[in-house]
Amino acid sequence: MAGVVIGLALLAFWLYSLFDLITTPEEEVRNVPKTLWLLIVVLVPFAGGLFWMLLGRPQTARTTGRATRRPDVHHAPIPKGPDDDPDFLRELDRRMRGDD
Repeated sequence: MAGVVIGLALLAFWLYSLFDLITTPEEEVRNVPKTLWLLIVVLVPFAGGLFWMLLGRPQTARTTGRATRRPDVHHAPIPKGPDDDPDFLRELDRRMRGDD
C-alpha cells in the first residue's frame, strides 16, 4: 500500500513539473532551452522534475500567481470592479434617486 501511495506522489510530482514547464514562457526559462528541459523532465521523470524545480524554473513571485513585472514591458491596468469606479457610483446614485 505504501508503494502505491509513493508511486502516486511521484506521478503527481512529475505531472506537476511537466505542466509547470509547458506553461512557463520560453523567455523565463533558466540555464538551458525549454526544449532541452522538456526532454530532461520526460526522459528522467523524478530527477528531471527536481532539476527543473531547482534550476530551470523562473525566479518570480509565483506564490501570487503573477510574474514580477519587467519595467521595459507595458502592461494594461488591472480592471477594477464597478464599486471602485466613482463615475459608476455617481450614475447609480443618480438613477436610484430618479434624476433621469
